[in-house]
Amino acid sequence: MAGNGTERPRDAVIGRAAVALIAREGLRGLTHRAVDREAGLPPGSTSYYARTRARLLQVAVERMAAEEDEVLSAMGPGLRPDAAPPPDAASVAHLFAGFAHFTITEAAERTLARFELALEATRRPELRRVYDGLGARYRALAEDVLRAVGSQDPARHARSFIAWCDGIAFDSLAGSGAASPPGYDELYADAEDLVGTLFGARGAERPSGR
Repeated sequence: MAGNGTERPRDAVIGRAAVALIAREGLRGLTHRAVDREAGLPPGSTSYYARTRARLLQVAVERMAAEEDEVLSAMGPGLRPDAAPPPDAASVAHLFAGFAHFTITEAAERTLARFELALEATRRPELRRVYDGLGARYRALAEDVLRAVGSQDPARHARSFIAWCDGIAFDSLAGSGAASPPGYDELYADAEDLVGTLFGARGAERPSGR
């Protein structure tokens, strides 16, 4: 998996080109030659570094993971469970809204590629392992943050957040909502409601404003 220090520089170049192709042309457009062209590499480079299609798909998932790790690290050092002062419910609502907004704007290409790869992973066990490993890391991070703000059931609440975020992303980029995707303010209002729903019955304070 990316983020564990094993991604090589050439893998990053190939992976970035593969993600762009998948988002633009779907998995049918992902070939070794197409990646060479997209990345500006000499012919045969991709097949040398990623000999099989399975390996090429894995490299694409690893690149997505590395890029999203960078985003999460930059978005909220104050949301770390060990931050001082610890994060509050309003901070979590801002994180939820900010991440959802990012996935449908600046990271739209990567999000579309992720949906394509999620479907492919249902048919390829080797890709399923890599994709699920990526998902487990995000789920663990969400659980840590939610636990820090008082969740008594962080695993269930993290699942609710991830489902909300993925649903927003799919509707905004590939579903019927693509013609009019939500802006940040609307997403914050939704996130505020979500946080209130998750914690309202548990004694956690609902955020009161933006």
